[in-house]
Amino acid sequence: MSSGRRHRARSRLRWAIIACATAVIVPTLYLWWVLLSPFGYQPPAGYVAPVEPGEQQVFVYGTLRNPLVRWLVAGRPLATEEAFLPDYRRQGLDITPAPGAGVEGELVTVEPPALRRLDRYERLGIRYERVEATLDDGRRVWVYQRLPLLLPAQ
Repeated sequence: MSSGRRHRARSRLRWAIIACATAVIVPTLYLWWVLLSPFGYQPPAGYVAPVEPGEQQVFVYGTLRNPLVRWLVAGRPLATEEAFLPDYRRQGLDITPAPGAGVEGELVTVEPPALRRLDRYERLGIRYERVEATLDDGRRVWVYQRLPLLLPAQ
């Protein structure tokens, strides 16, 4: 093999290693920033979401239905059960009241530290609020609902 070919082969290998490292490092840094860092999220001043002691039940209907996402957010695997939220309609990343409609989702049971991690993931007070809702079987649960977008005054 000529020295030119060896140089090109080493150069391609070097770039492949850099690409693989980037594909691992960038998502890892993003997840750290979003889920764990003290810099990525601060709730608005004066915004306090209730966190009762003991287990809390949360109805999830979007990305948190993915077991890998739940594990990354909560810091451990979370078991789920199928659940149905009546009188709401899913619209993109949100649910809105809609009599006669319903949203299929899953119910997760979490302790207060995991609930705070879910709050952080949902950007509580900035992007979502956590509200109480009633499932079709009568259980009261938490659900994340989008906050209205505030448009600048014109």
